[in-house]
Amino acid sequence: MLAPMAFKLPESVLVVIHTPRLDVLLLERVGTGYWQSVTGSREPDDADLAATARRELREETGLSFGTLADWRVTNRYEIWPQWRARYAPGVTHNTEHVFGFTVPEPKVATLDPAEHVSHMWMPWQDAMTKVFSPTNRDAIWQLPRRVIGHRDGA
Repeated sequence: MLAPMAFKLPESVLVVIHTPRLDVLLLERVGTGYWQSVTGSREPDDADLAATARRELREETGLSFGTLADWRVTNRYEIWPQWRARYAPGVTHNTEHVFGFTVPEPKVATLDPAEHVSHMWMPWQDAMTKVFSPTNRDAIWQLPRRVIGHRDGA
């Protein structure tokens, strides 16, 4: 007998991976052409949201060495209708928690081919205009203010 399908929890993380010079890693989703930062839903076994962020970083990029920072930013948005079947009946909104992950320099990401087909590093200004999600765009826009001591042209 098959186990019943577990529904996704309507709580997720968005992790902006960046260098101190504010180069940002973006991932291209399979079959959509959409570019994004690391995202993923909290799982029941995750101890907390930081654990979710670390798990998603490993799964989606293979990156584990860097500094994870909880930005204490929460977004609530409507789940697109085509993705609602993944959630329990009646769930229409997701709560997203934003994190930053600093690496010393651009690294090659090891992608999960079921999720992403390509990746690229680019300056934050370009990354902000390339992502499809408004919450991802807003998070990247906040990046210069969140990196202590950063000045344009540094």
